[in-house]
Amino acid sequence: MATDYDLLIIGGGIHGAGIAQAAAARGYSALLLEQTEIASGTSSRSSKLIHGGLRYLESGQFSLVQECLRERALLLEIAPQLVKLVPFYIPVYAHTTRRPWLLTAGLSLYALLGGLDAVTRFKRLPKKIWGNLDGLETNNLQAVFQYYDAQTDDATLTRAVMRSAQTLGAELALPATFLGATLSDGENQIDYQHQGKNLSCTARVIVNAAGPWVQKILDRITPTPAQYPVELVQGAHIIVPGQIVQGIYYVEAADRRAVFVMPWQGHTLVGTTENVYRGDPSAVAPLPQEQAYLLQTLTRYFPQHGATQEILGATAGLRVLPQGAGAAFNRPRETLLYPDREHQPRLLTVYGGKLTTYRLTAARVMQRLAGSLPTRKRIADTNKLMLR
Repeated sequence: MATDYDLLIIGGGIHGAGIAQAAAARGYSALLLEQTEIASGTSSRSSKLIHGGLRYLESGQFSLVQECLRERALLLEIAPQLVKLVPFYIPVYAHTTRRPWLLTAGLSLYALLGGLDAVTRFKRLPKKIWGNLDGLETNNLQAVFQYYDAQTDDATLTRAVMRSAQTLGAELALPATFLGATLSDGENQIDYQHQGKNLSCTARVIVNAAGPWVQKILDRITPTPAQYPVELVQGAHIIVPGQIVQGIYYVEAADRRAVFVMPWQGHTLVGTTENVYRGDPSAVAPLPQEQAYLLQTLTRYFPQHGATQEILGATAGLRVLPQGAGAAFNRPRETLLYPDREHQPRLLTVYGGKLTTYRLTAARVMQRLAGSLPTRKRIADTNKLMLR
């Protein structure tokens, strides 16, 4: 393992892996430090979706939706074995707040932002086929809309991106613990532990892509960098017996939040929740009330699936969202790139981020760091690299 790099990347989630791939594709030397395993944190505990973010239209995040739809289209091309187009269903009942006219308007805008190609089209299903929708409750059902988005195995996708980065020359150290760094012009000094040994290296730039651990990483850097005010928001999922087979259902919980019900490894996955989390990121776990909330939502729409009241498994991950008043559900979801200084940053921290737009985030990281890095010969383009 070398001792001098262009980039030192902390965190082996989808964004760390994506940045390592983008850096190596541009000809830069890169070392990624991961404390346990690739995709061991949030990148294995998401809703497994590569989607445009239909619900973000409600909060006016139009550019984010458009970016997500473009990246979804690209991932369907470069990762066809990992990212699959799946039908999504939105049922409308007498009690749901999103009325048919609103969904028609939203899905029309979704299609427009997606370029009006075939995979962005939607339709309203005739009543005669409602009985074929996996036991969906039909009492007081008024309409069912169908559109398309994509599903993936988030951890498998993350590992595929990391393998791609390594084939391009990026190095990976795991299990590896970032011990600290001293920022300076030219080369930053980094100390880390790898497989029980204390090691040191230098890097022109440090990229903090540690997800829920980003603030803890900043606390180990000298001089102490400024920190952006964020909150950790916990999202839980449950797995229950019985398999949904027709596609993915986008239902409205009692508190108006969107919840997905989807097929997953022969069972049904239900998620997610949003609760502010203030503990150790390593100790995050699904709460009893979160599991009850998801099971109640499932039973409301799929009485047969929720009848056993059995939960086969549950997971919880953490989102990094800007601090703010009101429900986390309505917070902005754009990724924030926060440098230690405006010109020629020595450190760049990645706050937030979405699975769908990891490649775009990585490209923006490299663009933001261009002034801090030497000229190298590009060896590949990430929007053409096939992922397997």
